[in-house]
Amino acid sequence: MKIDNSLPLEYSTEENRLKVLGFWIFLGAEIMLFATLFATYFTLFDRTAGGPTGAEIFEITPVLIETILLLTSSFTIGLGIHAMRLGNKKAMLSFFAITLLLGAGFLGFEIFEFVTYVHEGAGLQTSAFTSILLTTLGTHGAHVTLGLFWGLFIILQVKKRGLTPETANKSFIFSLYWHFLDVVWIFIFSFIYLKGMM
Repeated sequence: MKIDNSLPLEYSTEENRLKVLGFWIFLGAEIMLFATLFATYFTLFDRTAGGPTGAEIFEITPVLIETILLLTSSFTIGLGIHAMRLGNKKAMLSFFAITLLLGAGFLGFEIFEFVTYVHEGAGLQTSAFTSILLTTLGTHGAHVTLGLFWGLFIILQVKKRGLTPETANKSFIFSLYWHFLDVVWIFIFSFIYLKGMM
């Protein structure tokens, strides 16, 4: 395995560069998944069948807290990658751990939000609107859950093996995934919550 020391550690081998490219292609498929969910949501958002509308169930406070938690986690994962590039393993692991704690906080608020919706009569079978709403939010939440486990495994690998081209590549790819989840959330916040509250 030939290592190019002129490149960041995560790009330092041909295999690593191909893995990053492959992950960008995977994210393209993920974009199509969420684009399909958004297109379906925009088609069905006014089909409430007598059930609650977004304006009736959405509350700005928990949504703002979720947004702050997730956007802050995007910042901390960026700091973690910066620390990794500087070779500071301790700082990198600290920022990754903070990222996962913020992600877990986000998920806790989202679960609370789901329970609240169901208690307010907005379940999966209430209407086309609530069905696609919960499916879209749930799909994003499932991705965050996967990210929490993935990030934990990254932390354990870096603790055990140190900063190598392999662990740096895995960490960088994880950061791309986490940033992607934040971008999707910005669309959810803007086009589902804010639009729904109007």
